[in-house]
Amino acid sequence: MTLLPDSRTEPDGSAVIRVLSYNIRSMRDDPAALARVITACAPDLVLLQEAPRFFRWRKKLARLAAASGQVILSGGGTAAGPAILCSLRATVERTEDVLLPLTPGRHRRGFATAVVRIAGVRVGVLSCHLSLHQDERYEQAGMLLDRLAGMGVEHAIAGGDLNERPGGRTFAKLSEDLQDCWATAPWGGEHTWTRTDPQRRIDAIFATKGIEVLGCGVPLGHPGVTETHLRAATDHLPVLAALRIPAN
Repeated sequence: MTLLPDSRTEPDGSAVIRVLSYNIRSMRDDPAALARVITACAPDLVLLQEAPRFFRWRKKLARLAAASGQVILSGGGTAAGPAILCSLRATVERTEDVLLPLTPGRHRRGFATAVVRIAGVRVGVLSCHLSLHQDERYEQAGMLLDRLAGMGVEHAIAGGDLNERPGGRTFAKLSEDLQDCWATAPWGGEHTWTRTDPQRRIDAIFATKGIEVLGCGVPLGHPGVTETHLRAATDHLPVLAALRIPAN
């Protein structure tokens, strides 16, 4: 298996970063295995979905961040589940948790967002968990694109659990405006659901067109990421991307 590039700063000021997107099912499975997977992937940014939202959620999320060498950037209960962690390589410029319009009788959704500086680059970041309902999910994709466009940055990354496969209307909408990182530079495994018999790709990382995708996929066979840990950590498989972002 070809290894993804390590994080680094290029001589021209551009930054190679690793981004991990992961649905962690409120940490109801094996938090130690979850932390091992995140640590082994050595990400600069971690886009979480189904982060703890209720009783002592901040403490649970802080424990995960500490155990995986990260710090909390945004989200959690205040974003209805999505959250962002980051390594100390990232300098935080601003964060915002966004609650999306609530349809009565359905699950509350939100975005965790941030603008960070890494080396010589400035990048917007968004973590999402879109609706199970097709029409609502499509509307949320439009809100996601609007949110990225309104960040005031040239380069942006979004990732999350889309609850839809490629070819679906929502997936296609996002892929029109953004790069679907796995489709652009496939690496590792494709399917993210379920952990025991993955046959669907419903989790993805997207990047604006000016970002170079060096590789993206499920880190199967990545050093330190074992099948035992992946099965124990949560019910989804993670998506890991290596991206080169031009200097601002």
